[in-house]
Amino acid sequence: MEGKHYVLVHGACHGAWCWYKLKPQLQSAGNRVTVLDLAASGINPKRIEDVGSFAEYSEPLLEFLESLPPGEKVALVGHSFGGLSLALAMDKFPHKIAIAVFLAAFVPDTQHPPSYVLEQQPMEREDLNEEFNMNISSSGSASMIFGFKCLSTKIYQLSPIEDLELAKTLIRPGWLFVEELRKAENFSEEGYGSVPKAYIACKEDAIIPLAYQRWMIENAGIEDVLEIKDADHMAMFSKPQEVCQSLLQMAEKYT
Repeated sequence: MEGKHYVLVHGACHGAWCWYKLKPQLQSAGNRVTVLDLAASGINPKRIEDVGSFAEYSEPLLEFLESLPPGEKVALVGHSFGGLSLALAMDKFPHKIAIAVFLAAFVPDTQHPPSYVLEQQPMEREDLNEEFNMNISSSGSASMIFGFKCLSTKIYQLSPIEDLELAKTLIRPGWLFVEELRKAENFSEEGYGSVPKAYIACKEDAIIPLAYQRWMIENAGIEDVLEIKDADHMAMFSKPQEVCQSLLQMAEKYT
């Protein structure tokens, strides 16, 4: 089987480090794997307060895709909020993406503003304040970070304790850019809508519940769907082998 090129995109407050289990598994199956730190994430030197737009946040992914040799196509994989960065990249570089796989990720449509799937998530405002430590300065800059209780009970609750402790050490403040995405143009049918899509749902996800993942899948018209049993939101930690097999299976269809 010919090897594929996977590009793995992390979610909010995380970084390329969160793929440390999955990357060698995909490589051992004969594939190339690129993991990226988005702006103000992982070891990227920017601070989220200094990131002026969602496009700037996603810039490392956009620059990487732009640098690909002519004719090369990748399997793009996005986790959680990384699904929105995937959508932006798909809209700009549809010809460079063989398939986009959303892993327990927000997946937008072409009928609503990009913020739609973030704003429809069934979470009360008081829950948001409890789960995410928000900070908005007098200058208007803003950031959020997951609280340790949220990490242990809603995000990493089925993951190894070592990975939870790693996350406590490595997560950084992030932002969801909801106000900006609310005013942004819808993703296009010609760009985002033209790229084959697949979804890997996590059955025990407590931060993006399975019912909401299924709603987004139906809303976006995705037909290629796999569900992983006993996977929390961080399936790359709680069920890395199952995620790897799912990605290999999906990419084989399209690349």
